[in-house]
Amino acid sequence: MSEPVDVPITGEPIRLGQFLKLAGLAEDGSHAKDLLDAEEVKVNGEIETRRGRQLTDGDIVAVGPDSGKVVLVR
Repeated sequence: MSEPVDVPITGEPIRLGQFLKLAGLAEDGSHAKDLLDAEEVKVNGEIETRRGRQLTDGDIVAVGPDSGKVVLVR
């Protein structure tokens, strides 16, 4: 797995489905749902299937070899 790319967000928390799109890990909402249903998404190393999972500063989301890190911008 490559180093996670920092993905700045302005407000916590952000939902996993939104983050996947923002980070470019999913093309759109239905693609995000498909990835989650197929258990291809990991949050902090654990498989996650809930699109509404709340993410906070420092969480790392991975899809295959690509990953993004939630970075809160104050």
